[in-house]
Amino acid sequence: MSWLSEPPHITESGDIDCARFHDDIRPAAKPIVMRGLVADWPSVAAGRTGDAAMVAYLYACGAIKPVKAIAAAPEHKGRFFYNDDLTRLNFVSGQGNLGHFLQDLLLENEKAAPGAMAVQSEVLRAVSPNFTAENQLALLPDVDARIWIGNRARVAIHFDLTENVACNVAGHRRFMLFPPDQIANLYLGPLELTPAGTPCSLVDPLNPDLARFPRFAEAWKHVQIAMLAPGDAIYIPYGWWHGVDSLDPLNILVNYWWNNPHEGMAPPYDALLHAVAAYRHLPAEQRAVWRSINDYFAFSDFDPGAHLPDVSKGLLAPYSPQLLTELLRKLRAQLG
Repeated sequence: MSWLSEPPHITESGDIDCARFHDDIRPAAKPIVMRGLVADWPSVAAGRTGDAAMVAYLYACGAIKPVKAIAAAPEHKGRFFYNDDLTRLNFVSGQGNLGHFLQDLLLENEKAAPGAMAVQSEVLRAVSPNFTAENQLALLPDVDARIWIGNRARVAIHFDLTENVACNVAGHRRFMLFPPDQIANLYLGPLELTPAGTPCSLVDPLNPDLARFPRFAEAWKHVQIAMLAPGDAIYIPYGWWHGVDSLDPLNILVNYWWNNPHEGMAPPYDALLHAVAAYRHLPAEQRAVWRSINDYFAFSDFDPGAHLPDVSKGLLAPYSPQLLTELLRKLRAQLG
């Protein structure tokens, strides 16, 4: 990564308990590496013994449901991404037994030029209750854990619509994080077709084409990196852009996504797509009007219905499940 300045490392800390995490770290809304946070997990101990021991541990925990997996050909060099004209993804997906996936993964890694393989974002309690019971995160006892298993692979820079604590179980991972306000410098791919569920950057951060993506040089001024060893964890605040590289033949990560403010809310990403369809192609002067209207009703820090009697506030009333139900009913009726 010598093409520009060497990026700074994400702030690190150890001995983080629930009080410090929820009272200090989360309100700061800055990423932090939590060294050794899950070093006492039995899965981490198994991973430190070697790939065979790690796989044996997974077998011993057992799996009670099929898992989804993706695979990319060797010529893509581990990068789960698009084809050349961005009309398709460059990997295939399937579903099957976790044990069979692990066997195939070990066999693939014996090749001189292995393809990339990964099980991504499987809910652990549904896949392996035993693994879940033996490896628990005290910081987030009520959040479902998800597991990621694969060989050397690269996930493009993207963002999550949640907060995220990612715990590295086996292998090593490199994280590159960019603040949310760098969106204009990341050159996002199609909204409708995404490798990771939300828009991802088209820039390869390890080999950026600055002639094609010149603003990425500005994004790089704001990047922070972290290298995670087994037992380490990272906190990624809501909306921070991140790319993740799995660096070893066997890599396992367990992560926790949470903090959707209200159950049943309209998905913000769906609202974005609707907003693009509604506003993007209006004349500039009309877009300016709607920008002001959206700022007033949706993004302002003051109450746009404060001057109305409570009985007539309607959708501007304080949040309640009933209010949200009515709003979504109106939206569905309008959309047909």
